[in-house]
Amino acid sequence: MQDRPDKRGKAKILIIALLAVFLAVLAGGGIFLKIMHDSDTFFAGTTVNGYTVDGLSPEAVYDILVETYRGAFVEIDEKGQTEAQGTLADFGYAVEEDKLMRLVQKAKDAQRSSFDTLFMSLLQGNSFIIEVPFIVDEQRLSEAASRQALADARYSSEDAYLSFDAGSRTYSIVPEVYGNDFSDDSLKGLVREAIDSFTKERQAGNVVKVDIPEDIYYKPAVLSTDQSLTEQYTVYNEFCGAEVDYQFGSQTETLGWDTIRDWIIISGGNGIIDEDKVLEYVRSLEERYNTRYHTRYFHTSVGTDIEFPDSLNEYGYTINEDAEVSRLLEDLYSNSVVSREPVYYTVAGEYENPVFYAREGTDDLAGSYVEVNLTAQHLWFYKHGSLVIESDIVSGCVARGTETQTGVFPLAYKESPSVLTGGNAENGYSTPVQYWMPFYEGQGLHDANWRGAFGGSIYVNSGSHGCVNLPPAVAGAIYSEIEPGMAILIYR
Repeated sequence: MQDRPDKRGKAKILIIALLAVFLAVLAGGGIFLKIMHDSDTFFAGTTVNGYTVDGLSPEAVYDILVETYRGAFVEIDEKGQTEAQGTLADFGYAVEEDKLMRLVQKAKDAQRSSFDTLFMSLLQGNSFIIEVPFIVDEQRLSEAASRQALADARYSSEDAYLSFDAGSRTYSIVPEVYGNDFSDDSLKGLVREAIDSFTKERQAGNVVKVDIPEDIYYKPAVLSTDQSLTEQYTVYNEFCGAEVDYQFGSQTETLGWDTIRDWIIISGGNGIIDEDKVLEYVRSLEERYNTRYHTRYFHTSVGTDIEFPDSLNEYGYTINEDAEVSRLLEDLYSNSVVSREPVYYTVAGEYENPVFYAREGTDDLAGSYVEVNLTAQHLWFYKHGSLVIESDIVSGCVARGTETQTGVFPLAYKESPSVLTGGNAENGYSTPVQYWMPFYEGQGLHDANWRGAFGGSIYVNSGSHGCVNLPPAVAGAIYSEIEPGMAILIYR
């Protein structure tokens, strides 16, 4: 019975020993944690941006990050080919060093922010991602990330378009061209995005890859398959063969496709001609080439210049507007080359006498006309620019009030022989002549074999009933060369 106190003493000693050990361990652990808490290094098992930083100081980790990002290489690739490359610095990126150091220090301090955090950090480490701060030189970035900095030259996309072959007078569709040009801002955006992604989280390797995508390029706005283009192609080929060569004597005015093209209206895939445009063009011809009932300026054989008012100019050309519009539309729809004169009013009056003879461009006399100077009592007859004959004359009587009408008139017709009649029952006359060439309301050129003299002032008191009297030989010479429609210009 005496051994029980010894057993109790041993148990007590054991408990005390265990407690001492526990307290020692606890004290040691506390000391360890204190040492770890106060240390200036990252704990074992810690990574920063993918780098193992066990036992490294913030300064050492900072150096790793700075060297990594300073040495990073930017590479711009296009369709598998490297177009430009350089360091981050070349692209205007510089590490914001003070800020980075603060971020690294903050990460280290995060491992010690609380007892639980400290314990867990020591137990299993940490993985930190630090977004490396950069200052960006926008000017350098714009220069390095631009089309001009790339190895290959840029060429633009081109729209599909219609091409006209003047030889065959047909259209073809020239296909679109896909270029490799794009906006500098688009490339700059791609580079910035790639670098920013790289600096936020370290990627495999040390190269910032920028692949230029297909959708960055400017695209053609018009494709060869576009409906509007194909409709235009079809319609234009239905009209582009049209051409009207207007003849004005030996001079030609061409109405070509360059003008006609603007008259084509495409609606519902079909083409029609804008008739208002056709009318507008015909009226432009009238304005430039109509001469009848227009003021006429004439240089006389004696060297003076005279003016015939429009009311006294019955000779010349007038385009028949309605008929010409219809004919022109017919020509255009035929899609062929036509050479012709405009549609003129060719005759006038009850007997449909001709109103013109020939023209050379805007010159509707073309060197063929009879010129009568009533003051000088003289006549000149020209044909095709050459003087055929000239002569003194006797014109209408001033005293009796039967003066010859001034103005410009076409020769109505010619007749040989003929009998001239006129006057009234008391004062009538019937006179046979060999050559009769009427031009205005019973007035005309004719031979007067009853006269012994011509010229001077005979016409004042002993002139004709209004006709131009000629010596028989002169009348014969004129008659043999003059043709209906030729102009007769009479002036004082």
